[in-house]
Amino acid sequence: MSQANYRDIVNNGLWKQNAGMVQLLGLCPLLAISSSVVNALSLGLATTLVMAASNGAISLIRNLVPKEIRIAVFILIIAALVTAIQLAMNAYVHPLYLVLGIFIPLITTNCIVLARTEAFASKNRFLPSVVDGVMMGIGLTLVLVLLGGMRELVGKGTLLSGIDLVFGAAANGWVLHVLPDYKGFLLAVLPPGAFFALGLLIAGKNWLDQRAAKTQASMSIAVAH
Repeated sequence: MSQANYRDIVNNGLWKQNAGMVQLLGLCPLLAISSSVVNALSLGLATTLVMAASNGAISLIRNLVPKEIRIAVFILIIAALVTAIQLAMNAYVHPLYLVLGIFIPLITTNCIVLARTEAFASKNRFLPSVVDGVMMGIGLTLVLVLLGGMRELVGKGTLLSGIDLVFGAAANGWVLHVLPDYKGFLLAVLPPGAFFALGLLIAGKNWLDQRAAKTQASMSIAVAH
């Protein structure tokens, strides 16, 4: 696969086919967990690991699995990887594991993960499939972190709240109190706040895309003349 093809994979994962803002897949964890930066980043990284590993594994066995049972096999592989990550989080970051709760095992049924294994990994070689999984996961993670940052800042006036769940009580001083003495805005950290924040992100992306298209059109006209 050429460098241009890899560039397309990166562009699709991070922007053009972003799972959170374009494909709108996996909205349940996207909206439920993005109440803070720490929660959002943790689930995003876990999902990225699952996507990269599942894409790579399925790419290696794609020619060995009968078409009739491929979806069942794909889900089995994804479930095994999610279980491994779930057990690791339970062992090493137990407080964060308790906060994320059901949304860790639900990665198994996340439309984003299964969609990429079916649409890309089952048709391509190992390395491009892994890169696709990583880029799609990072694209989703960026949206999660942006949502988490917006909601946490408006809702609590802080950033990195809950960082002690990952690094222990010593990390309490890492929390950024951006708006001191802020009384908070409850709606921002509730599910409706997630819908409003995601709508703003989608609107911003569409505006940037339209602006880029107009600029490209103007440059094409100038070159033609």
